Amino acid sequence: MRYRIRQIFSWLLLLGAILLGVLLGLGILNPPSAAAAIGQLEEAPGQMVYQSRQTLKDQHGNTWQAIAFKRILPDGQTSFELRLVGFPGVADIDRAQLLTLTDSLGKTLTVSDDSDQIFSEATQPASNVGQYDLQPLLSELQTEIPLTLVLPLAGSEHAILSVSPSLIQEWQTVASHE
Repeated sequence: MRYRIRQIFSWLLLLGAILLGVLLGLGILNPPSAAAAIGQLEEAPGQMVYQSRQTLKDQHGNTWQAIAFKRILPDGQTSFELRLVGFPGVADIDRAQLLTLTDSLGKTLTVSDDSDQIFSEATQPASNVGQYDLQPLLSELQTEIPLTLVLPLAGSEHAILSVSPSLIQEWQTVASHE
């Protein structure tokens, strides 16, 4: 009788190990981490743009596209910008207010909107698009600490966006391209 119980227990243990191996292999118990999706584009001869695109949700569940990009001009000048894009008609960005970046330790940084850089004099900036020069702040962004972005909206509203440490690391990778 003991032999029979031991045999059944051994079979159950083997079956459990096989099942665990299959679940791990399929990524069900250990999902693969998101890979950085850094794009590269030659905008003009000698002018390169490296970018990261991620989707963020605000406190109301609205979706925002966060595009961090580094532009290298033919003369060697560089810029590093963050463009935040919401759905048209859902949120209007108040460009007169500062974008606030706060880390989980309470350190706060602010940056003004420079959306006029992406629109010509003939067109008005779309109200759902904001662009911010992050180059001066790059050295102060720590890749181990999450950020909260507080994006000012029309009517004294705000969109609050959470930025993970992995996304900050991706931004730092984009900024380091030469």
